[in-house]
Amino acid sequence: MARKLGRTTDARLALLRNLASDLIIHERIETTEAKAKELRSVVEKMITLGKRGDLHARRQAASFLYRKEANETEDVIQKLFNDIATRYEDRQGGYTRVLKLGPRKGDGAKMAIIELV
Repeated sequence: MARKLGRTTDARLALLRNLASDLIIHERIETTEAKAKELRSVVEKMITLGKRGDLHARRQAASFLYRKEANETEDVIQKLFNDIATRYEDRQGGYTRVLKLGPRKGDGAKMAIIELV
């Protein structure tokens, strides 16, 4: 059973879409441990779509990820399919790493860094 992260379905989906898009652009983000663990499965599926590389996979990824600019020449979908998918061509899963940090200063929430391997 998936984590609910204290949100409604719509808010949780929007959160995961935003975090997944940011992780693909920046390749490393800091968030809470629960969000990082939940995000891991979403990003692994997106990279698998990127490795497939056909038009249907591109449209599936585009329907989930937010259209964000990775840099001045490409957006998040182009970066996923052109850069990240080619990097993991020979790898069978396990594209992300979750590193646990200490508690957050304000509320003591467990923090983690999630990054692409």
